[in-house]
Amino acid sequence: MPDGQRVLGGRYLLKDKVGNGGMASVYRAQDQVLDRTVAVKIMLPQYAGDATFAARFKQEAQAAAGLQSPYIVGVYDWGKDGDTYYIVMEYLRGTDLKSGVRSHGALDPKKVAQIGSQICGALSVAHKHEIIHRDIKPQNIMVLPDGNIKVMDFGIARAKNSHLTQDNNVLGTAHYVSPEQTRGQDLGATSDIYSLGVVMYECATGRVPFDGDDAISVALKQVNELPIPPSQVNPGVDPALERIILKCMEKDPANRFQTADELRQVLNAYAAGRAVDVAEPTRVIAAPMGVGGAETRVMSDATQAMVRPAGTAGPGSTAAGPRVAASASSRGQNSYDEPKKGNGAKIAAIVIGAIVVIAAAVFFASNLFGGSGEMVIVPNVIDYTQEEAEDALENAGFNVEYGKAVNDDEVEEGRVVDQTPDGNKEAPEGSTVTLTLSKGPVPVKETEVPNITGKTADEAEALLTAANLKGQAHEESNEAEAGTVFKQGKNTGEVVEEGTVIEYWVSTGPDTIDVPNLTGKTKEQAIEALGDKLSYTFSSDYSATVPAGSVISYEPGGSVKPGTTIKIVLSQGPEPVAKVNAPNFVNDSASHAKPQLESLGFKVVVNGPADGIIVSQSASGSLDKGTTITLTTQARTDANTED
Repeated sequence: MPDGQRVLGGRYLLKDKVGNGGMASVYRAQDQVLDRTVAVKIMLPQYAGDATFAARFKQEAQAAAGLQSPYIVGVYDWGKDGDTYYIVMEYLRGTDLKSGVRSHGALDPKKVAQIGSQICGALSVAHKHEIIHRDIKPQNIMVLPDGNIKVMDFGIARAKNSHLTQDNNVLGTAHYVSPEQTRGQDLGATSDIYSLGVVMYECATGRVPFDGDDAISVALKQVNELPIPPSQVNPGVDPALERIILKCMEKDPANRFQTADELRQVLNAYAAGRAVDVAEPTRVIAAPMGVGGAETRVMSDATQAMVRPAGTAGPGSTAAGPRVAASASSRGQNSYDEPKKGNGAKIAAIVIGAIVVIAAAVFFASNLFGGSGEMVIVPNVIDYTQEEAEDALENAGFNVEYGKAVNDDEVEEGRVVDQTPDGNKEAPEGSTVTLTLSKGPVPVKETEVPNITGKTADEAEALLTAANLKGQAHEESNEAEAGTVFKQGKNTGEVVEEGTVIEYWVSTGPDTIDVPNLTGKTKEQAIEALGDKLSYTFSSDYSATVPAGSVISYEPGGSVKPGTTIKIVLSQGPEPVAKVNAPNFVNDSASHAKPQLESLGFKVVVNGPADGIIVSQSASGSLDKGTTITLTTQARTDANTED
């Protein structure tokens, strides 16, 4: 049976294929019980035939169906039909994040943070249910028309990885797996956070951090190599976002963000323009020969903060230090490789040079800030009024200056929304603390809802975007032309805040029902065949070929709308023959009798002269209509003529 006519589980009518993946094909389908459009993912035969996969698939699909989040694609149902396993999911309009990055290239840093925050929202719900996704990648993230995202395939990756094949499926998608997943170790929440870091890296730069000729080589790079800092691939990536991404991608899970909620708070702060306190990522360099053998040493956060990639060096830094750091990163150097022989003296010189630069910088900072140089704790003045903040800082021995005020939805106008250096950290007494004051929430702007009824979905989105509104599309069957909007959630001309989500409903066209063949069925059989979605009326007629009580004909046939009335004609059997009185025309002329008898419905045969006198008549009286009557005649005589 063609896919377009196939019904899974006696309920889900497959319409058309909308996508293919490494383990399944996805179809748009109609849930015939709840009368709604759904997406049905049908597992490929090599998975369906594996007993281990089947058992884990059942367990994981049930768990995924229990996850409820605005950022998770809803799983409605799952089952097995014959040899086919399938999952029924929420049907969405949109595109996957991988396709979006391919089309548009690197995304705006704030958009990267927004996407990352929403993925964290999905992961937070799953992790609290003790479900690790295991396959976070852009292909599993759907971008909706309103710009929000939904994460797909929760729990399915674990079932997939139970099916070990020779094509490295056990590795998952190598470009996004964590080092511990590559090693086959137990996975926790931090494994998904590593994969999310890779996704944000790709969104921010337009490319994955590690690539290779095959899955094995890419996976080994995940374990052994440090990523090139995103800002060296795309200079538009600022240091704060870079630190967030690289902290997610730390090789040691203990050095990453430990929970999705923790990462989400940092991303939300970054997206809102607030300062984020994320340490510089760990940098591992090989020890020079003769200095501690072949062990590795980790440069401290403070040291690393002084050695930034080329082009970002601050005042007072030398060119040599940054160039060295950039060069090592750009080569993709294996952080665990031992240095080549003969390079020990060079590396030692570089390390000593870096120490001299750091010492000089500290000395310069001490003299620049003035004062005694004694380190004191900076008061935390976030949410203080301007006057309260100045009093607290000046009493602690600090000077105060102000940066540009910013809008903030959470901090009241005139209060401190950010400070540098941060509160509760040490700084030289007499140094300057820079404060940022809140201008309060961004002023609310209002706009009118446009008329999008009758428009296509693309036209509706364009009109809503022009009005600074967001659209949320739903699909339903309707009398309106397929693909056009037939209803909108807010009335045309209604005044709403800019950014408001306007729901609208797009027609998939009217649903139709195929009228079954009723010819020859009894009345009871015809009623049963029509079911409860079609109406019917009955009439009757004679038929010489259809038995009495059976259907002669019906209309309309073919595909009709639900509720259509089918007009059915039942047979009364053959039409009964009528009795007619045939007069006796003996002694009358045949030319007179023949037309009289024929007008009464009889067939007349004249045996003799056509204008002769009738001497005998084969039948008369009450006869069946259509009976043949023979008239025997003889020629007229003179006596007959006189009569």
